[in-house]
Amino acid sequence: MKERILVISHGHPDFSLGGAEIAAYNLFNAYKESEQVEDAWFLARADRGRGATGQIRKRRDNEYLWEQAVHNWHMMKAVEQNSLTTWFADFIKALNPTIVHMHHYAHMGLEFIRVIKQVNPDIRIFFTIHEYMAICKHNGQMVKTGEGHKLCSSESFDECRNCFPENTAEDFWLRKHYFQKHFEMIDGFISPSEFLRQRYIQWGIAEDKIIMIENGQADLPKLEPRPLNEGEKRNRFAYFGQVNPYKGIDILLQALHTMTKEERKELVVEIHGANLEQQSGEFKEIVEKLASKLVKEGCLRWVGPYRPDEQMDRMKAIDWVVVPSIWWENSPMVIQESFVAGRPLIVSDIGGMKEKVRNNVDGLHFSARNPSSLASVLLKALQGGGELWDALHKGIESPLTNRGCAESHFKFFTRTNNVIRIKSI
Repeated sequence: MKERILVISHGHPDFSLGGAEIAAYNLFNAYKESEQVEDAWFLARADRGRGATGQIRKRRDNEYLWEQAVHNWHMMKAVEQNSLTTWFADFIKALNPTIVHMHHYAHMGLEFIRVIKQVNPDIRIFFTIHEYMAICKHNGQMVKTGEGHKLCSSESFDECRNCFPENTAEDFWLRKHYFQKHFEMIDGFISPSEFLRQRYIQWGIAEDKIIMIENGQADLPKLEPRPLNEGEKRNRFAYFGQVNPYKGIDILLQALHTMTKEERKELVVEIHGANLEQQSGEFKEIVEKLASKLVKEGCLRWVGPYRPDEQMDRMKAIDWVVVPSIWWENSPMVIQESFVAGRPLIVSDIGGMKEKVRNNVDGLHFSARNPSSLASVLLKALQGGGELWDALHKGIESPLTNRGCAESHFKFFTRTNNVIRIKSI
């Protein structure tokens, strides 16, 4: 029997270019093309300026926008509760999916999981986890709220209370219980990195219920190396992604400042990203102050936002991709995108970044949150000449394609369904 699959995301790439949204949308398109699928749909939460009406509106064929929001971030409860048992329930009845593949619950709440099972208990629900939201109230980043954004290695109700003093330790116990009760209704979990998978096993998900499947990528040939003029080095570095305090832009800029002026003359760093204007005044001031001198010198170019279809063209003009994030990134899409482009990476040595990029094989590691360490690695990349770059470029393996990603999911769906059948007999 062919599957009927509904993919649910907390955003649509038409409006939100986060890695999770793009991964969900790519998988939806791969499902549509699969011979194992009868039909596939994409439901994305969106704010279209009408507020959290709870309504579901058509975007294009098989794609829908859900005007939903969360009023209780602590317990992740939806604003429009009535719409869940009306519009959302009717939507599920109309599509009649065999599988719901959810990629988030942020801005939508957890309750829709229960509604799906109430509509039809035979619908199998699978959840690709993209961050640590269930473990950490602080936007699922496992980073403390205070000055310095210290990392957390695991949950602790007392430590959580230190970050959010308006809540008691008991509040956080209830939060975990509430999340786990909803997660019990989910048939299987997918993690794009082994690092994140282990964090959730430690938190309470059964080891045999969660597997690792990497996010898929377009099946494209590697880009040709950037053509070099006579005497030119592999000296073009670039950052791609959102500009916020957790992505480490300030660490990258500080690293440039630790170099001598003569060293900075030897390289160019490009910033391809957006949303600086949406950050706090303090962070904007720090970044703008750090960037100003570097831009004047010519070693920093603030290129700005880009569309997904522009990324490969931009990567043609650079040699290295830098991922300086200060939190436990799960599986940044830019890593696999860089591998598609054939560009070695320089990454923080924590979380999914350390896991995905092999030091001295297809990229280089630096000590997370350490500008001096990053500066040393940037200079190592610069001074290593073409030989180092060539060796790392040769070490890059083609990442999992979107089609291969879909096939891996089908294997998990089938395995899980067989287990369910055995238990029910």
